[in-house]
Amino acid sequence: MSRPTQPPPVARDLGIPVRGVSWARLHPGRTADGRASLLASMSQNHGGLFVIDIDLATGRCRQHAVHDQVNSTFSAASYRSLLTGILYIASGWDAHLHRFDANHPERGLEDLGKYDPEATAPNGLGETPDGRIWIGTYPHARLTAFDPATGKFANFGALDATDNYLYPLGGDDGSLAAIVKFIRPHLVVIDPRTGEHREAGPAVTEVTDKAQFLKFYKGTDRRLYLDSHAGRFRVDGMNLTPVDELPAPLPGIHATYKHAYQAPAEMPGGWTAHLLDEYPNGTGTPRSVLLANSNPLIPSRTLTLDWVGGGSNLHLIQPGPDGDLYGSSYMPNHLFRASPDGQRIEDLGTHTFAMGEAYSLALLDGKIYLGSYPEARLSVYDPARPRHFGTGPGDNPRDLGRLDAIGFRPNALISTPDGRLWMGASPDYGLTGGTLAWYDPRTGAKKSHRAIVPATTPASLLYLPELKQVLVGFSIEAGTGVPITRLDGAFALWDPAKDELVWAGDLGLADLADVTTLLPAGHGLVYALIGRGDHILTAGPPEVRPRLALIDPARRAVVAESYLPADFGPLSWHGLFCLRAGPDGAIYGATGYCLFRIRPGTCEVERIWQKVYQEKRDTLVWLNSAHADQIDVVGPIVGREFYFATGWRLRSITLP
Repeated sequence: MSRPTQPPPVARDLGIPVRGVSWARLHPGRTADGRASLLASMSQNHGGLFVIDIDLATGRCRQHAVHDQVNSTFSAASYRSLLTGILYIASGWDAHLHRFDANHPERGLEDLGKYDPEATAPNGLGETPDGRIWIGTYPHARLTAFDPATGKFANFGALDATDNYLYPLGGDDGSLAAIVKFIRPHLVVIDPRTGEHREAGPAVTEVTDKAQFLKFYKGTDRRLYLDSHAGRFRVDGMNLTPVDELPAPLPGIHATYKHAYQAPAEMPGGWTAHLLDEYPNGTGTPRSVLLANSNPLIPSRTLTLDWVGGGSNLHLIQPGPDGDLYGSSYMPNHLFRASPDGQRIEDLGTHTFAMGEAYSLALLDGKIYLGSYPEARLSVYDPARPRHFGTGPGDNPRDLGRLDAIGFRPNALISTPDGRLWMGASPDYGLTGGTLAWYDPRTGAKKSHRAIVPATTPASLLYLPELKQVLVGFSIEAGTGVPITRLDGAFALWDPAKDELVWAGDLGLADLADVTTLLPAGHGLVYALIGRGDHILTAGPPEVRPRLALIDPARRAVVAESYLPADFGPLSWHGLFCLRAGPDGAIYGATGYCLFRIRPGTCEVERIWQKVYQEKRDTLVWLNSAHADQIDVVGPIVGREFYFATGWRLRSITLP
């Protein structure tokens, strides 16, 4: 008599830990009849970007959702026309332009179509006196113009052969120019009639040299200006004219040097509006708006906004010291906590000034340390103490700052027996060569080492007690916007006591891709998961099938290796932490589509749970995930529960 077949595991939803927004911007202006008008635009993963029309008496919000709530999620570029009062929003990652007219709210947030077939995301918006809206886009630093009179887009192509980011502005004299970032920041002047362009003025030749700078803006005389380390200039058509003095920035214009408008614009009646709880990029859960008046006799007022969020993608899930799950959401970088059964899920709010997302987490002395993008900032949270975010010794969570001036995406964070934390991070925008840094929480001492293996970034770290060394797995990841210069990752052994490199190499593994995960396999052996997440693929290298390797660090040898079956699919979005220790000493792994178990002492795998792999999937699907079961973030195994995230949802699967 045959045994009954065990039903396959089923993924279940535990909840949505965070419902925040990013790129929140206030857009003050006036309606056609002269009334003060205050709009705000906000990005979110679940439900897409939206606009709120704020009642200046009550703070009540009329919320207008974008039409395509799956793909139009990221509103990095928004601008309210000084000519018409119409709000324009360029969205990513679908490269559409949207319009909201406060005079006709019944039209809602209109989708004007795709502004450039070769673009995926916007950088900045500008406006020229003829009413055209100029869009600087990613990738390839492309320029597009939208003519409201005709509803037509005109593409002017790439304005730089190397860089990917473009931030345009228009002057009231008809001049048009743009800043190009980040490898070699420089100014480009443009003929708006023909698209002819050329570089003008000084450039930043070394982005780590803080003495070199470019500040491009529109002044109160409505002309374009460049303040720089090499002088001050006014843009006059296709030329730069040196000037002795610079006017103040014109309020209400998109700032090319920060993620916000230049100084808040004044509405009718002398009112200006400020987000009181705004963090960098307007990221978080901004609810409070301060209305201040230029007349000192008129008291200021605070409005409480009642917008409703749909959900923020998760980016990290790890077990905490108290048995709960902890993790981070993606823009906003909020710390969340969840009980293993999902009955209690809590948004703990801000834990760092790096409001992108936490990439890595380590436990030390009962505290939770997190490494966050941007700037690879380190923060600490003690679950046993009351919450009060800040930078002081008594604050909890506490932002501890950067470990060096280079690291930006902190892929890995571990603690070692000597009480130090070790962080592996990719470099800043425009740079090549990531960092391995350490920090001692007891003394505040820290030190960083860059490009241990040339043109690579530490992606995974593991302390080896037998060798008293740190095993480092390297990725080919460079700073965002930088072309990939090598295709093979590497391994290294680092002596933490001497703080020096012991050995680096490829262990004889041909076509070594990114070493995304390292996990002890017992008896001094280590499992390494090798592959690429979508985050690396967007920089240009070819996709590779994930590979499992069992290595012996002491002998610097490979014991076994095997590619995962093709239908397992690629790794999850950022490809980190994809191996996990499970019950009974078993080791499990996950791709974006499959949960598998490894046969001990081998690289043979058994499929536990599978989603149908779509061969031609969108490499940016994590950013706007609507898939029912895709594993976007690989979490821990606690007991027999495997935890993961699909977009904004915390989920689990009970292991058989």
